[in-house]
Amino acid sequence: MKIVRFQDDRLIKWGIVEEEMIFEIEGDPFSNFSLKSKAKKIEDVKLLPPCEPTKIVALGLNYRDHAEEVKMPIPQTPILFLKPSTSVIGHEDFIIYPEMSRRVDYEAELAVVIKKIAKHVKESEADNYILGYTCFNDVTARDLQPKDGQWTTAKSFDTFAPIGPWIITDIDPNNLEISCYLNGERRQHSNTKNLIFKPHMLVSYISKIMTLMPGDVIATGTPSGIGPMKIGDRVEIVIEGIGRLINTVRKGWEE
Repeated sequence: MKIVRFQDDRLIKWGIVEEEMIFEIEGDPFSNFSLKSKAKKIEDVKLLPPCEPTKIVALGLNYRDHAEEVKMPIPQTPILFLKPSTSVIGHEDFIIYPEMSRRVDYEAELAVVIKKIAKHVKESEADNYILGYTCFNDVTARDLQPKDGQWTTAKSFDTFAPIGPWIITDIDPNNLEISCYLNGERRQHSNTKNLIFKPHMLVSYISKIMTLMPGDVIATGTPSGIGPMKIGDRVEIVIEGIGRLINTVRKGWEE
């Protein structure tokens, strides 16, 4: 099932995508819902971020090749950091290049979307707490990252968490090709089978630290090939079986 959140005129709605058509649902995907007969073409609505997380729990150094790329040791336990909900944008929204940074990087990632309240979850039961999976770009002000000794500033700017375009519910997250394209040129390429810590383990591990809420996101980490984006660049995160998340980098905010 392919779940979308979209704006139709001024109304925000949930829907299911089938063959380029969005069928509106009554209710929401985190509880009981029913499918309406009313349908819209995808191109006739604006796709929104497919969930509204209270928090994004992100992983550092969760691909072996990326840890080697940045010359850091392979972690023995997951390295976690948070991105705020205010950093979330959707498919085709603009990434805003902050004035205080001189290097802003792309990071292609598989994201896990939480279905229901998760607290002290067993790894064997983690799938019951997962709504599905989507594409994520952990945008990072790379030049600011080493200055604080931690990653909050570099990771938290508004627009630094593109996510979407939809949530896929029926997919195995452990063997998916993942790529990032910058202006049509592939810059990152790997497979989620190379994740050090797998999605189900992460749901269990994180839920024993903090309660995960419906719509919360776990960004599972990026492979090697990270690099800078410039104003005007078009970045695409592509994950097998999910789709393509596209954003363009822009200078400043509209007046």
